[in-house]
Amino acid sequence: MPKRKTDAAPPDPGDIAARLLARREHSRAELATKLRRRGIGQAECESALDRLEAAGALSEARFVEQLATSRLRQGYGPVRIRADLSARGVDPGAADPHLPVDDLDWAERAEQSRRARFGSAVPGEYAERARQARFLERRGYTAAQIARVLRGDVDGFGDN
Repeated sequence: MPKRKTDAAPPDPGDIAARLLARREHSRAELATKLRRRGIGQAECESALDRLEAAGALSEARFVEQLATSRLRQGYGPVRIRADLSARGVDPGAADPHLPVDDLDWAERAEQSRRARFGSAVPGEYAERARQARFLERRGYTAAQIARVLRGDVDGFGDN
């Protein structure tokens, strides 16, 4: 007679977390939330996550580096990257070693995002400047970086 689902042993939280980590990096807080949603208790969760960290399968530093690098490639700014980390239960300051320090570098990245979306011409009309500023703000750039881009004060973007 085949076993019914109720007869099966409950899944190991470590196995569930390992399967999730096989798909993509997760923060410890993300994994804990996903395990708790599956009805796994707090103590079991913490124990499983401790084992995964000890084995090197779960690494907060690796997660931060992967997320920061990914968001940089996607054209996001420092505010957005830190907010994404915070939303995933990670200290936003943990991204600092993986982010450019120079404000000019951020302005150049903002200009690249603006050009990809709106073309090379710096907007002259107020309505268009406001629209582009809102776009860059949603991408996570600071007001100073946005102002610099919309003034056309970013070097290295001559028409080639």
